[in-house]
Amino acid sequence: MSDEKKIIIDEDWKTQVQAEKEAAKQQAAKPTAAQGPAKPGDFPMPPASLEILVTTLATEALMALGQVPHPQTGEPVFQPQQAKYLIDTIDLLREKTKGNVTPGEMRLMDELLHQLRMAYVELTSAAPGSVGAPT
Repeated sequence: MSDEKKIIIDEDWKTQVQAEKEAAKQQAAKPTAAQGPAKPGDFPMPPASLEILVTTLATEALMALGQVPHPQTGEPVFQPQQAKYLIDTIDLLREKTKGNVTPGEMRLMDELLHQLRMAYVELTSAAPGSVGAPT
């Protein structure tokens, strides 16, 4: 008798593994209830993070200050009250998350708030018709 070990592969097991792989592939292709149905032009989103939330709010604040053109019209829009609200919202997030964020996240919020506040003061205090004043 030989000392070689025999490996017995159960064909049913191989078929089951292949079926599970196919089912997992099909499940991954289907949108989940949280994602909603896939639509033309829809694309996958990055994982949610505090950095993305804060930079999204900052971008909207810059748009409200007329520093970034509106995505639909391509024209700058000056809405100082909306800009102030968005800046205050970022400040609220900074205060409420203090002690629960990384140093990088806190630095991001501090730097964005400084830049947004400086832009807000400059753009809202400029006299109409002067350089830097929104039209």
